Amino acid sequence: MTTQMSTRYAIGQQEVKTFTTQALRDAFLCADIMCADQINLVYTHYDRFIVGGAVPIKQPLTLENLDALKADFFLQRRELGVINVGGAGKVIVDGVEYELAFKEALYVGQGQQQVEFASLDAEQPARFYINSAPAHTAYPTKKVGLFDGNVLEIGSQQTSNERKVHQLLVNGVVETCQLQMGVTCLQPGSVWNTMPAHQHDRRMECYFYFEVPADQAVCHFMGEPQETRHIWVANEQAVVSPPWSIHSGSGTANYSFVWGMAGENLAYDDMDFHQPNELR
Repeated sequence: MTTQMSTRYAIGQQEVKTFTTQALRDAFLCADIMCADQINLVYTHYDRFIVGGAVPIKQPLTLENLDALKADFFLQRRELGVINVGGAGKVIVDGVEYELAFKEALYVGQGQQQVEFASLDAEQPARFYINSAPAHTAYPTKKVGLFDGNVLEIGSQQTSNERKVHQLLVNGVVETCQLQMGVTCLQPGSVWNTMPAHQHDRRMECYFYFEVPADQAVCHFMGEPQETRHIWVANEQAVVSPPWSIHSGSGTANYSFVWGMAGENLAYDDMDFHQPNELR
């Protein structure tokens, strides 16, 4: 099989206070999800969220059904979000092709039985970042371009966090059950994302960092506001954020990241903020 999936179980605040650096990375960092000619997935027990990647080069990749899902096909009880962070590609959903350029997104509704990923040019392959969450209703499959959703320009150069937030697969743009996704792009000279930091106890979130230069890195901050921890992240790596944790980051150069969420609330601004001088 070209589709592989590992499992991460939920971990509470008290446990994390005792973790070493490696234990934190083992629990929350998804380091190897973009591999040539494979679909690599991580099943988390935070809202049953799945995070992963598909990199088709030699041939298209099919999202195969997995025994762990106890389903007849992958999307029998799930919805899927895809954002292309590589060369031009296409996603084929039950025979219908959707071409995705760099940073374009696709929502695939519950009940679609076959999903394939393909690159238009093997020399510049597509790199599909994938999120999936449980679904209770079948909504239509829909493509969303980088500027087809809501675009927020927030932050400033003075606070090193000038950024554009592209709300792609969100309430008001696409009908979903609970999955929400978008892309945030840090502008040159800015390195801080999601500052002031926040939590949202009603849903979990996952950050996928990309456009990180090969010789640079991002320091991802997590944990309770008064008990923060950090994980150093390289290009095309993701960090799973539990509902009790803040999620913020600072890079050694500007970068972009995909944010994906699932839970009971579709309101993007459902956030409990913590100012920088309140963090410990």
